[in-house]
Amino acid sequence: MNRPTRMTSDVRPQRPRAGVLAAQHLEDLIATGRLAGDPAVQPAQVQPASVDLRLGAVGYRVQASFLPGERATVRERLEELRMHELDLTRPCVLEKGCVYIVPLAESLDLPETLAGKANPKSTTGRLDIFTRLIVDRGTEFDVVPAGYRGPLYVEIVPRTFSVLVSQGTKLNQLRLVLGAPDSNDAVLDELHEREGLVFADGGTDAAGRDAARISGGLWIGVDLRGPDGADLVGHRARAHAPLIDLSRLAHYDPREFWEPIPRPGRGRLILNPDDFYILVSRERVRVPPRYAAEMVPYEPAIGEFRVHYAGFFDPGFGHGAHAPTGTRAVLEVRSHEVPFVLEDGQVVGRLRYERLLEEPTKLYGADIGSSYGTQTLRLAKQFR
Repeated sequence: MNRPTRMTSDVRPQRPRAGVLAAQHLEDLIATGRLAGDPAVQPAQVQPASVDLRLGAVGYRVQASFLPGERATVRERLEELRMHELDLTRPCVLEKGCVYIVPLAESLDLPETLAGKANPKSTTGRLDIFTRLIVDRGTEFDVVPAGYRGPLYVEIVPRTFSVLVSQGTKLNQLRLVLGAPDSNDAVLDELHEREGLVFADGGTDAAGRDAARISGGLWIGVDLRGPDGADLVGHRARAHAPLIDLSRLAHYDPREFWEPIPRPGRGRLILNPDDFYILVSRERVRVPPRYAAEMVPYEPAIGEFRVHYAGFFDPGFGHGAHAPTGTRAVLEVRSHEVPFVLEDGQVVGRLRYERLLEEPTKLYGADIGSSYGTQTLRLAKQFR
């Protein structure tokens, strides 16, 4: 197999003219200093279509969340709103319910052709740690305008658990995009027909693929029957739980942090306002190698709840020999203000697919150490 063509620092491929940058393009940007780090960006940070971002050496407790606006830098706003400085060269506690701003180790010097968007990492979402990227003179969270040159910051709000972090902890990730990748429903229909994007238990055709619900993206339903026949359908976070050290993997007893949710007899679950739930999709989904996907986090039309903080699905998710019929999407769910009834199979979100500029040189899965490649109902990797 020939290696995909390397890109210049201007990132101007002949074809296609728009798309998400793949791993090899991100590596080129790192090599040319367009994507820099202090300390230097490490190869392990580069994912198939994104780069993990690291906390810097210092953080700030602030009075409130903010955007700097068109006339200010983040530093200027920090001078007005900072309450306390954290030395992240040693482990520090981020208390739940508090707002923190941390300068990231990475910075950007993008050509005018490139823009970016950020999202929490999967583990971050499963721990209900709300993160948003901020840039100087920014007017939107998690958006890097085309041609941006400057530092990056992350807002961190632990919602359910207090957590222990330090310099180098990776909580969010960045994708870089050339132009506006096409992701219309006709493309998804053809892609599902050719490769299969959704698979149901038992399948519904010779290929085992399910009928896809496509409208503004691929619609995803919740499984309250018990994935793969299990008696457990989800977990609800306990209100008062111990501290979680994010550097400890497979360490914590989940019973101290989570209340298991057995399969409801009527296929119905009532969400308590502001409780945090881990649920799982009914469908097993696939992201082909030439595509990346993102879960739309909040849909007012389908109910007053938010689903899936960690919205990026890398190329190769639910694909290949390790997952021949797709992988379930774990759903991080929180109801807003009022109790809300979820029914088995009810649509809770949708996946929007975007084409990559080229097939990446590595795909999501065990070969690159991905944590959730064959998941079903799975908690964050800090739990046993």
